Amino acid sequence: MYESIKDLKLEKRGRILVITMDNPPMNPATIDGHTELSKIFEIINHDHDTDVVVLTGAGEKAFSAGGDIKRMMKRYEQNDHSQWYRQMHEARHIAESMLRLEKPLIGRINGHAIGLGATLASFCDITYMMANAKIADTHVNVGMTAGDGGAMMWPLLMGFGKAKYHLFTGEALTGREAAEAGLVNEAVETFEELDEKVYGLAQRLADSPRVALQTTKRAVNLVMRNMLEGLMDAHLGLETLSAWSKDHYEASSAFAERREPKFTGE
Repeated sequence: MYESIKDLKLEKRGRILVITMDNPPMNPATIDGHTELSKIFEIINHDHDTDVVVLTGAGEKAFSAGGDIKRMMKRYEQNDHSQWYRQMHEARHIAESMLRLEKPLIGRINGHAIGLGATLASFCDITYMMANAKIADTHVNVGMTAGDGGAMMWPLLMGFGKAKYHLFTGEALTGREAAEAGLVNEAVETFEELDEKVYGLAQRLADSPRVALQTTKRAVNLVMRNMLEGLMDAHLGLETLSAWSKDHYEASSAFAERREPKFTGE
């Protein structure tokens, strides 16, 4: 069933499936990893031996943080629309398949969650995060629209005013601040406590009445799906618009060259 999943690390703990983004220390999504994220949640719906899913990152530094700036620059320089189209197609499948996942999805946010990592965290059903780790949607800081889910989920979780501030500025929240704002469920101080919370809840849910639990999740997510799925293509279209802007290339170049960007509004 999971033969095509090579980049993500999968571990079964009874009826709990643990998915680990295994590209330490920062665990950014590789090209293959991004593809696998777009497929894994649909596959899990057909896995009758799994009742609860945990999503985490390898190590103690990052859940998933940082993008491939050089790949962004190369795509722009080569005018490579085919790679971008594939990435946007997969981004839609990641968001929609997370919302359509019938099993509870617990986010074990073991470190920094930046960019796509922040989006993945926000789409989990319940999230526990290290108190001193940081979460940020930094799309605007690299000249791009927060179109892969942040602009949809952050306002629902923390309110429009707070979400706009953090999406406009890319300013990070600590896990403690994110919990206070409602972006994650709870912040913890130690990895021992993180595991106690995550796997304690995972086992509790795995021991719950399966049909009742899954149909309750479906009932809640039907509301979210009706709100969000019709917007996904529009949001990704806006991200595409920004991906070919000169400001995006300038932001990427400045980051790679460790200098301040000079934006022109083009």
